[in-house]
Amino acid sequence: QMCEKFTICENSMEMLLRNNLNLPKVTEEDGDFLTFLSFQDKCLRKISSGLYTFTTYLEYIKETFTSEKQNLESLCYTTEHLAHTIRQMVLNPKEVIIPDSTTRESLRTKLKSNKNWIEKITTHLILRDFTSFMEKTVRAIRYLKNTRSFSV
Repeated sequence: QMCEKFTICENSMEMLLRNNLNLPKVTEEDGDFLTFLSFQDKCLRKISSGLYTFTTYLEYIKETFTSEKQNLESLCYTTEHLAHTIRQMVLNPKEVIIPDSTTRESLRTKLKSNKNWIEKITTHLILRDFTSFMEKTVRAIRYLKNTRSFSV
């Protein structure tokens, strides 16, 4: 929808120049995906922390992409709920990194300072990376569900 509505697409030069967001990811530093998953508790901590971080970005999108406010409210709620649920599966839930209110407010201020055309690109980047993060999360949860006795 972003590409069609705002003519912002994956290979646009602005997209490449603007991608300085520090969005949660599963990176090569985490090693091979199956190796990463073999450290189940670490995997769950990383997923939960990433989801908590994404909630701030999704709140920003909800404020800027008002035509989809209802869908984004639902997405924000379910993302935070999933982060909380996965956090409860971690051996020591206190090890899950949850951004504090100062960090969240600082990030919101930084995101809001962007110009209008950059807002659209930022929104696209956040949604694209959130989608990628969720795809990996679903794979991880399926893998953990099949190798460990817990239910999601």
